[in-house]
Amino acid sequence: MKNKIFYHGIMAFFIVLLTMPLGHAAMILMEHLFGIKYVYHAAIILGIIGFILLLIGCKTANETKATFFGLFAGLAIWTGWIEFSFVYYAKRYHIQPLIENSEIVTKPEYLLVPSSIGFLVVILLNLLLNSNIRCNFFNWLKKRFKIQRGKSENIKSRSVAMITAFELTMILWTFYIVLLLAYDNSIFGDKHPVTYTIAFGSLLWSAYLFKKLIRIKILGFAIRYAIPTVIIFWNFVEILGRWDIYKEIWVHPLQYWFEMLLVTIIFIALVIISSYERTRQIQ
Repeated sequence: MKNKIFYHGIMAFFIVLLTMPLGHAAMILMEHLFGIKYVYHAAIILGIIGFILLLIGCKTANETKATFFGLFAGLAIWTGWIEFSFVYYAKRYHIQPLIENSEIVTKPEYLLVPSSIGFLVVILLNLLLNSNIRCNFFNWLKKRFKIQRGKSENIKSRSVAMITAFELTMILWTFYIVLLLAYDNSIFGDKHPVTYTIAFGSLLWSAYLFKKLIRIKILGFAIRYAIPTVIIFWNFVEILGRWDIYKEIWVHPLQYWFEMLLVTIIFIALVIISSYERTRQIQ
């Protein structure tokens, strides 16, 4: 039984982990496949697909199944409606990339992302001061700041799909801004001690979360807990790429098509295996 618990947590970690490179690769492949003229139409459709998945997930009674709908809905909405909206306005207003040593280090669309920090702060304040939020991190902050916490709701009374999609988009948005502010030479810079602290602090934080993740018994909950675990770990991965310590193959999916194909196959296999596990649990 102990190995079974570890198995679910590890599976959840790798399912969410593989969405990170696949999400990056998907954006680049969409730009190559549809071209600059039609890629935004495709992005809108992708977001609509995400919205439909979210609606289906909200009507799904099974927690694990609803979690998967929320995960894929969040990925589709983030990529289609959020990331490509930054791409669109960066290109529309001819924003130039950040270039260092004749190499693009930050794409134009990412230079726009920090401008949304005010909206992010307002939402984070709402999460902090809302007594009904059950997030462990915000509950920890509430305890430290002596902010009133509401009573815990039964999982069946909440929309698991919506929680999962919201969690994914909020954490992605938060750490995009954290990294981009850290990379900004007018604030810190990618070789600044603060950036090193973010990199290795994220590694340690994700290790702490991973230790808790592998003890979760329910697969749906494990997937939701894996989202912050993976994204925080991905900060470390992103910063290593920024330091040119390794080659980000997902940024060049056509050049490294075989490697990305393997990643896709492994991801699909893990989702199928997890679906089989869910079916066995129901039986």
